[in-house]
Amino acid sequence: MSAGEARFQGIPATALAEEFGTPLFVYDAEVLEDTYRRLRALLPETVDVFYSLKANPNISVCAFLGAQGAGAEVSSHTELVTALRAGVHPRDIIFLGPGKDARELAACADAGIHALVCESLEELRQLDDLVGERGAEEPFPVLLRVNPSFGSKGSGLAMGGKPRQFGIDEEEVRRAKETLAELRHVRVKGVHAYMGTRFLHHADVVHNTAGILAMAEDLAGHLGIPLETVDFGGGLGVAYFENEDDLDLDALGAGVREVVAPFTARHPHCRLIMELGRFLTADAGTYVVRARYVKQSRGEWFVVADGGTNHHMAAVGIGSFVKRNFPVTHLGRPADPAARPYTLTGPLCTPNDVVAKRVPLPEVVPGDLLGVRRSGAYGPTASPGLFLSHGFPAEVLVHRGRARLVRERDTTEDMLARQRLVGLDGEEAP
Repeated sequence: MSAGEARFQGIPATALAEEFGTPLFVYDAEVLEDTYRRLRALLPETVDVFYSLKANPNISVCAFLGAQGAGAEVSSHTELVTALRAGVHPRDIIFLGPGKDARELAACADAGIHALVCESLEELRQLDDLVGERGAEEPFPVLLRVNPSFGSKGSGLAMGGKPRQFGIDEEEVRRAKETLAELRHVRVKGVHAYMGTRFLHHADVVHNTAGILAMAEDLAGHLGIPLETVDFGGGLGVAYFENEDDLDLDALGAGVREVVAPFTARHPHCRLIMELGRFLTADAGTYVVRARYVKQSRGEWFVVADGGTNHHMAAVGIGSFVKRNFPVTHLGRPADPAARPYTLTGPLCTPNDVVAKRVPLPEVVPGDLLGVRRSGAYGPTASPGLFLSHGFPAEVLVHRGRARLVRERDTTEDMLARQRLVGLDGEEAP
């Protein structure tokens, strides 16, 4: 154990690897708390922060953020159950997604969540019928997800102003007054819009917020619906790569306050929601792998580790034409100077299993631990964990100086337990 090795709240990386094995995702609760509290302090009090579970659906991460005051934005039956079991109150949960099924709609109605976000007029009609068939005493609250006519800039994945499977085009919503008037068992209480993800410039977020609030106000007046909730998305980014800078949070807070204040003055009882996933969890996570082999191939040095893109597909750079590296640290000697560039790969039989390409690191030898930083979002949740049947890694939350296992590592028996062996005679083998 080296005195200079990386630590998580004082716990050496080697101690975590020895106790829980590798590959391993480590989440630092102090970073989670600091990220949430800093943002919360800068935003207007009238804006509620909702955590998007898609970024990291671990129930302990969700519970920790919920305990800080975050609501939950969920997009599946399992995410809904996760949020409820994590202790998030139903009034602080919204459910969205373009293809909800009847079980999900019924579960939302049973739980009494704040609102279900409808993404098509047909879904709105189906929900109205379902609630009616169930004989609910009160109309079920919904938000209309609107695909705004205006676009956004500065996003890694823009949503507005283009054909999308998400939401209802603003133009179609404006023509839906009669459809809304025919509803008997649901009550439209506001508007949801999401303009994109990974915004790194505060001015873009402020611009989107202003546009969505103006659109919501105009649509509510045009359609004659109440404006009790407006979810203006978020999509705050995290700087992963070289030549990227993190958001100026002070400027973001000031800009959002300036936009929100006059809206709130006109609609003092309207609940405003900013939904965030990546921003709240990315910086808190480190993907820890152990070097198995270090080798050269035609002049290039490779570290073949025990985990790769099967656990961290985001590091591949999906959606980018150029491979860019997440920040990688030699956890045993983080302060040592770089010895040479290494390409970090995993154990998969595919040339695409490259976590980081030609990243400068101190000398790496087999057995060393490497950490991919800013890996608290879209790690296991966005990765093909069953590829080559390696399974998903363990996950650990470090809180108040103590490491707690929050997801067990997949075993061979775990992965085979749901499969059924059928014999050549067509019968299931004993």
